[in-house]
Amino acid sequence: MMRQAGRHLPEYRETRAKARDFLDFCYTPTLAAEATLQPVRRYQMDGAILFADILLILDAMGRNVRFLEGEGPRVDPATKASDLANVSAEKVRAHLAPVGETVERVKAALDPSVTLIGFAGSPWTVGVYAIEGRGGTDKADARKFGYQHPQELDGMLDHLVEASAHYLKMQADAGADALMLFESWAEGLPEDAFERWVIGPTRKLVQRVRDLGVTQPIIGFPRGAGMLVLDYAERTGVSAVGLDTAIPLARINAALPKGMPVQGNLDPMRLVAGGPGLEKRVGEIIGALKGRPHIFNLGHGVTPEVPISHVESTLRAIRSLA
Repeated sequence: MMRQAGRHLPEYRETRAKARDFLDFCYTPTLAAEATLQPVRRYQMDGAILFADILLILDAMGRNVRFLEGEGPRVDPATKASDLANVSAEKVRAHLAPVGETVERVKAALDPSVTLIGFAGSPWTVGVYAIEGRGGTDKADARKFGYQHPQELDGMLDHLVEASAHYLKMQADAGADALMLFESWAEGLPEDAFERWVIGPTRKLVQRVRDLGVTQPIIGFPRGAGMLVLDYAERTGVSAVGLDTAIPLARINAALPKGMPVQGNLDPMRLVAGGPGLEKRVGEIIGALKGRPHIFNLGHGVTPEVPISHVESTLRAIRSLA
């Protein structure tokens, strides 16, 4: 479950309290590995999701990432492509070496039957943060920048592709069994912008990762893409595609390439609400995707108020139907 190593677990909050701040948490392998392993221990998950953050790559690229209490991330904004240039693969690997150590620690601790999933933010989503300097916006400034300065945005995304490819290569070398690309800000883009800012850079990133010798499956999650998820699945080179809560499953299942694995798409608010509707929806999702490889997951992240008992009942329902 996305954000499964997160704020709804009391053991996570205890571990988080040992770090000076959120970045220190991410960069301390003993703490990050412990956070990654906690939900696997509690729930016997089939997969461990690396505890990290998509903005670490911008931190490695010198954009002064920080997390403000109650306000979220802040980044020194980039105003031109050269602001993200001249970041060598060696610098990326050196800065993010603690993440590689976290992967190694988790891999060593996991039962071989449990998949370890590494990840990075996709270029457009990370680029939005780089341009706007923060999250929680309607992405208007980033879209306007792309329309007014298309070559500059293309250059920014190319720099992010190269740095992210080496970051993912490091995770794969350290023991990640699969890699995931989070395109968290795919929503609201017209078809031409989606093509230029999402599909094109993602295709470049997947190909660059493959050129570096990585063979692990790559899952792409274009949250909010709507029916454009079909173009994404068919043209980016990803091995599997994540589906958000709004995707019409029967329609997508009929339209996606035959045999392509999918991941998703339970509404996290179902986990908060619980009750008979939760288990009913679990069955509907599994039924709608029957006959296709399916990683049961959420359509967005676990929220802090999710009761542990609701996660447990969800897992029982999934396992009874698998």
